[in-house]
Amino acid sequence: MKTILWATLTANGNYAQSSPDNPPKQEALDDFFAEAKAAGNFIVGRRTFEGMRGSGGPGPFADIDIVVVSNSAPEIPDVKVVRSPEEALIYLKEKGHQTALISGGADIHNSFLGQGLVDEVIFNVAPVLEGKGLNLLIDQENYRYQPVQLLDCRPLGSGIVQLRYAICFQQ
Repeated sequence: MKTILWATLTANGNYAQSSPDNPPKQEALDDFFAEAKAAGNFIVGRRTFEGMRGSGGPGPFADIDIVVVSNSAPEIPDVKVVRSPEEALIYLKEKGHQTALISGGADIHNSFLGQGLVDEVIFNVAPVLEGKGLNLLIDQENYRYQPVQLLDCRPLGSGIVQLRYAICFQQ
């Protein structure tokens, strides 16, 4: 199964934090909806999922398998709750998905990256500098480099540039 990590970064490389003062740009949201629809699923952390839920209705995700990775979330109607990245991927593979979209929460992103479970990354670089932010990490203990290969680079609008990379696995 191909795994794609989708994230928005600030222009200075932080993991972009949405807030009422810094809401996500519509172009990035539209791109996420298109990626989720193409994959037929997305994997998200509990806190990010709760933030996305809004009024609680399915919205644009009515026909999409949503997997929440959490050690503490109770059962959620119409959503699969799992305890680990591996369990999320097993579930989606058993449902017949060819691609898994990892979509939200720095902890979830870092967990998948740290375990070498990501094949591609999509970074939407937002036109903002952030003074304090979270980082995407592949290794929290050592200084390790992971080569990537640029697959695509394109503007989304509103100053957002999308970078798509394949992760080059080292032998």
